[in-house]
Amino acid sequence: MNQPEISFELFPPKRPEGAPKILDVARELAALEPGFISVTYGAGGSSRERTLGVAAALAGEAPTAGHITCVCASRAEIDQVLKEYWSSGVHRIVALRGDPVEGIGARYEPHENGYAYAADLVAGAKRVADFDISVGCYPETHPEARGLLDELENLKRKFDAGADRALTQFFFEPDVFLRYRDAAADFGISKPITPGIMLQSNFNGLQKIARLCGAFTPLKVMQAYEACGDNAEARDRATVEIATSICARLASEGVEAFHFYVMNRAPLAIEVCRNLGVGKDRRAA
Repeated sequence: MNQPEISFELFPPKRPEGAPKILDVARELAALEPGFISVTYGAGGSSRERTLGVAAALAGEAPTAGHITCVCASRAEIDQVLKEYWSSGVHRIVALRGDPVEGIGARYEPHENGYAYAADLVAGAKRVADFDISVGCYPETHPEARGLLDELENLKRKFDAGADRALTQFFFEPDVFLRYRDAAADFGISKPITPGIMLQSNFNGLQKIARLCGAFTPLKVMQAYEACGDNAEARDRATVEIATSICARLASEGVEAFHFYVMNRAPLAIEVCRNLGVGKDRRAA
């Protein structure tokens, strides 16, 4: 199996003093030579300064992408953040509509003077600077989508606006991604769609996230975690095994890139990547 392209997602610290720990995690991941490491953006820009700080500090050491959302901000405010990203050396972004401040499930209301949706944000970002732009997509369809066609139409709008690739919401059944990839191709979408792989070993937390984003959790995954009980090491092993299995199946179907939601923990991501052959001597290959 050829070495896949990889990328990772971190979230900023809750407090500024936590930044050094996050940077240490990022440096561990950077040793695997990812395409980029992204840093998320809190609801309504609530983590703006911490996200900018971590992304700017990391940009000198690894390819870095800063998240940006439409929620609760005017175009002028968002453009200012984009300019700050660019001037600090962060030339990649992950452009998302963002969830309502009240949380997933609440009604989304575009800011009166803002970018209404992700496609508008992508077009606006391209006017600010020549960013490399990733966007989000949902193999099991966005909770607010009317169906797969609605999901694909929205994704195509984002690509038409200038996005370079899409990163999917996490899933547990490889066939879910493969069907989505094929449906996107049939719809005329040719830009890369990278599967998002979750590395959350806290099963209660995992289930909560899955319910909110509409990700189906198969019985075999539930049973794998239930068998671990309160054994944290066993849960970590199960997480690595599940993620490795998903990636291996996708790789056998021609998938060449993976985006890992690492929950700010490097060891599990490193182990999965090693299982996939990442980090082996490329010259020997």
